[in-house]
Amino acid sequence: MKIAIGMIAAATLWTGSASAQDSQTRDEAGDAKREDVVVTAARTILPASALPLTVDVIDRETLSRQVAVSGSVVDAVSALLPAFSPTREKITGFGETLRGRSPLYAINGIPQTTPIRDGARDGYTIDPFFIDRVEVIYGSNALQGIGATGGVVNQVTVQAPKENGWSGRTLIQGNSGNDFSGASLGGKVAGLVSLRSGRFDATGGVAFERRGVFLDGRDRRIGLDGNQSEIQDTDSLSFFGRVGVDLSDTARFEVIANRFRLEGNNHYVPVDGNRTLGIPATSRPGTSPGQPSTGLAQMVSASLTDGDLAGGAFTLQGFYNRTSDTFGGGIIATFQDARIAPVGTLFDQSRNVSRKLGGKISYERAVPGLEALTLTAGFDALFDRTRQELVQTGRAWVPQTDFRSLAPFGQANLKLFDGLVRLAGGVRYENVQLDIPDYTTLATSGSRAVIGGKPSFRRALWNGGVVFEPVKGIRAYGSYAEGYTIADIGRVLRGISQPNIRIANFLDLTPVISNNREIGVEVNRGPLEASATYYWSSSDLGQLLVRNSDGFFNVSRQPIDISGLELNLAVRTPLPGLKVGTGFSHVTGRTDTNGDGIMDADLDGANISPDRLNLNLDYNRGRFSARVQGRYYLSRRFQGQPIANDFVGYRLFDAYIAYDVSGGRVMLSVQNLGNTDYVTYYSDTQGPTDNARFYTGRGRNFTLSWQAGF
Repeated sequence: MKIAIGMIAAATLWTGSASAQDSQTRDEAGDAKREDVVVTAARTILPASALPLTVDVIDRETLSRQVAVSGSVVDAVSALLPAFSPTREKITGFGETLRGRSPLYAINGIPQTTPIRDGARDGYTIDPFFIDRVEVIYGSNALQGIGATGGVVNQVTVQAPKENGWSGRTLIQGNSGNDFSGASLGGKVAGLVSLRSGRFDATGGVAFERRGVFLDGRDRRIGLDGNQSEIQDTDSLSFFGRVGVDLSDTARFEVIANRFRLEGNNHYVPVDGNRTLGIPATSRPGTSPGQPSTGLAQMVSASLTDGDLAGGAFTLQGFYNRTSDTFGGGIIATFQDARIAPVGTLFDQSRNVSRKLGGKISYERAVPGLEALTLTAGFDALFDRTRQELVQTGRAWVPQTDFRSLAPFGQANLKLFDGLVRLAGGVRYENVQLDIPDYTTLATSGSRAVIGGKPSFRRALWNGGVVFEPVKGIRAYGSYAEGYTIADIGRVLRGISQPNIRIANFLDLTPVISNNREIGVEVNRGPLEASATYYWSSSDLGQLLVRNSDGFFNVSRQPIDISGLELNLAVRTPLPGLKVGTGFSHVTGRTDTNGDGIMDADLDGANISPDRLNLNLDYNRGRFSARVQGRYYLSRRFQGQPIANDFVGYRLFDAYIAYDVSGGRVMLSVQNLGNTDYVTYYSDTQGPTDNARFYTGRGRNFTLSWQAGF
């Protein structure tokens, strides 16, 4: 549900997930009414109405139903939010953008991305069964530090039980492609148990999912991505735990742990298609050499929060996060080395290993004697160590690199004229350093000896905004916020082919600074919910993904300008329980390809999403609920790009029905209801001569679920 919220302070800060409440009440017709909510990803205990930016909150009910339709949190967010690009329908998220830039995925505010060598699997680090809601903050900001040039996708885990005794829930799910063949069958079983005894509580859960092959609109097996790996034909096993104790009525200490492992079953091998003849890539039964593709994510966090410490809100959080991603392999041009094997015969695959340690501390309170002014101060620290190695030959593709970020911040929010106007603003000071050792590039890059170094970055990142609320339920706002990220360091390092490079003065490692400006209006009165937002952002030295002939991407540093318009409308109809809605996103992006200061070309499909229209019809009354939703991805011509990369567009419809029975709920979900046969946005706009990655999208897919709680 669209909530225009506010400016994020590139530094405002409240990280304790226990403080966020998705407050709803029901009117006599049973329709949900949204009250002021606190969004944990905004890192403040002020309500959303006090902050000038745009956020979507996807509650657990909506999320669980959408995941049943589309399979993952990433697919659910993409399906529901027009400003999010179409997914690649693979495990990798390369080219998936929010407002034309990369989003930062987080769990309870803990970043999941690997900034040094972005493996683009950060949307698959926890099972959706353990997610209570998803908070999506739009636009470049430094709210969570590095990475949120497009926004933040924060996954808030299940909350601690409030009542004494045992409670829990279970899920049993079956899934099939349109032909109901054994190869396309999948399923999931999950359970979560909680106990509260006085001030102590504990929660534990496990989820296992098996995915079959995916079928397109003509019941053909969809092609496998042998390099970046797959989500189809995989198993995943996830564990979640939480232990907490309420130290007082306002103070709490808790520890949360999560382990998610996804592994390919290696039952199929890819078969190239033929773009000229319109024959998509597919797969056949077989076994690929090398190790199975896997993704392992482990996270432990501990937090201490007190909502009334000396009249203010205090948060202290520490975390450890480790990921290990093994990618599929092949006899790929980039991996060839005549010193090891004859060129054209060497098989290899890569593994990305990253470890993060971090901590956050913040304190927020109203100024004594001037309660209209709320101040926040805090400090964030992040230490990341990442390397990418070639599994079969033991070569270093990206050397072990250390990243360090130290960031104090401050934020202020002033309420004027009894809330008619609010002013917000603040600053975050980033002190970043990289530590890159001496290393040698692969043979295909010339076996260049690169002299390492410790490039650093220090900058104050500002934000500011105003909120005007003339009457309850009608708000207008304007804001400015700076966000930053480092370019995909691993791609830059492994792609160096020039001699005598010294890392200390290598321009391509300069961080990406994005400036986000937006204005918006929100109306939430009676049966009407509507919002309109216009935004524009720029980067003097942006980051573009440029695709090589072998399917790997390199990074190109070019200026980028992006602008867009978002419209959303939802209306509760006179028929009790029935709601209709629509959403529209228009985004354009330009870049300077030759460095002459003129924006001479559109961003292509690897860097920006198509225009899009969403339509939906919801019914929720008594024990019965249903939804039908449509997505129209509109055709696009990319000026200054090859005509072969133009996007032809397509439309998709999904549906689900659910009924509450004694002891649980039964739900039937259908993805791609019309069984549309289409080429995915990524495949249609990239690699016009690449037959291996000529992928069609998923056809009609059925999911039958049974959910129960106690």
